[in-house]
Amino acid sequence: MAPVPSFSSAAELLLAAAIFCLVFWVIRTSTSRVPKGLKSPPGPWGWPLVGHALSLGRSPHLALAGLSRRYGDVMQIRLGSTPVVVLGSLDAIRQALVRQGDAFKGRPALHSFTLVTNGQSMTFHPDSGPVWAARRRLAQDALKSFSIASHPGSAASCHLEEHARREAGRLADAFRGLTARAGRFDPYEPLVLAVARVIGAMCFGGNFPQDGEMAAVVTSSQDFVEGVSAGNAADFFPLLRYLPNPVLRRFKAFNQKFVAFLEKTVREHYQDFDKDNVRDITSALFVHAEKEASAQGVPIPREKIVNIVNDIFGAGFDTITTAVSWALMYLVTRPHVQRKIHKELDAVVGRARAPRLSDRPQLPYLEAFTLELFRHSSFVPFTIPHSTTRDTVLNGFFIPKGRCVFINQWQVNHDPETWGDPSEFRPERFLTDGETALNKALSEKVLLFGLGKRRCLGETPAKWELFLFLATLLHRLEFSLAPGAEPDLTPTYGLTMKYARCPHFRAQPRPVQ
Repeated sequence: MAPVPSFSSAAELLLAAAIFCLVFWVIRTSTSRVPKGLKSPPGPWGWPLVGHALSLGRSPHLALAGLSRRYGDVMQIRLGSTPVVVLGSLDAIRQALVRQGDAFKGRPALHSFTLVTNGQSMTFHPDSGPVWAARRRLAQDALKSFSIASHPGSAASCHLEEHARREAGRLADAFRGLTARAGRFDPYEPLVLAVARVIGAMCFGGNFPQDGEMAAVVTSSQDFVEGVSAGNAADFFPLLRYLPNPVLRRFKAFNQKFVAFLEKTVREHYQDFDKDNVRDITSALFVHAEKEASAQGVPIPREKIVNIVNDIFGAGFDTITTAVSWALMYLVTRPHVQRKIHKELDAVVGRARAPRLSDRPQLPYLEAFTLELFRHSSFVPFTIPHSTTRDTVLNGFFIPKGRCVFINQWQVNHDPETWGDPSEFRPERFLTDGETALNKALSEKVLLFGLGKRRCLGETPAKWELFLFLATLLHRLEFSLAPGAEPDLTPTYGLTMKYARCPHFRAQPRPVQ
């Protein structure tokens, strides 16, 4: 009769089997079939099970930039069992996203992406085929049309200018009133609401809600940018989706609340829709849906319109809010920069009228300040992750189909070879001809909106709107910090990085000359 195995020998057998499986898993996930004559991108050794997740810390853009100095601008790490290619130089990024754009235009199938508009967001959806391309063109055309066209009889050059100038003026009044009443203020909430009203008016016209429901939704947008940041642990470690996870819980709640808000607004807008009087983006999408339904004999679901509006709203909201917020902080901590902008505005615009979008080419220092704001803060440290749509070769390295790709914009914007003194905030670096013109070649080396086929569709309107907000606010107000205030400029990592809320701003009307 065979002896019964003891508990210890059974445990040893189980342990040996577990070690074997672990070693097999590590080998399998850390290697891929590389064609003869090619090689995989280099990278550091990663821990079993977790890969390099622990080494990224709270600032993955900084950690990966540090690794890139050793392993090169095309390197590979592993998050959990997922290999990730990281691109950290402008040349490598342009090669991938522009010259080989079709091969790098995909999105990885990450868990967080499935939670954005029920997994149907054009921006986050893994599909990059004809349907995705058609939807993107539709969104771009709608956004372009209502950024350029204007209401009859309006003094503004376009819808965007009309809405942005109005809301920027209201925001200046709000900042001045808060300073008069309390002596100081936190600019975040009034700014969020002002920017939301601009993109809301463009999307919905007079149907955009101005009540507390809208405020409750847009002021919680930080819950979104935390959830879709590059390297989000729940995307690479499935177990975390089932454990208590405050970031993921808030992210889910925000998406559900935001989609419900948009669905309600679209539904109410449809009740007074007039196809002969198209005055906003949603109305234009209604018209397109009717034409498409008539041509195909199939009604277009309203969810499709909600999804497109969601992408447009997102493209025109958080980036502006974050940019203006950082701009105000740079202005109050660098008063000499603010004085130079004031001087330029007075020379070009004067004090008898408000700034217009047409003034932008004649305000090179304000434009240089904006570029340096984008570069120095790099508040979009990574683009939304890409993935490869087919096997490809990048700078001699084999990248297989379906490989997740991180684009480190922060590293490009802080490359010492390009910028010389990247840690210094110096708008003058973008000026030439005695500081009277922009250095266009250098300005094109700043990355914030991505590149290629997945480039942010709201880039141009965002730059226009940012100019109008900054020009209007600085034309009317002088910003400072209350005595003794010591703001914390350490950014919190996310899809967009923000500094800690600071309730110590002051805004005084500029003296009339």
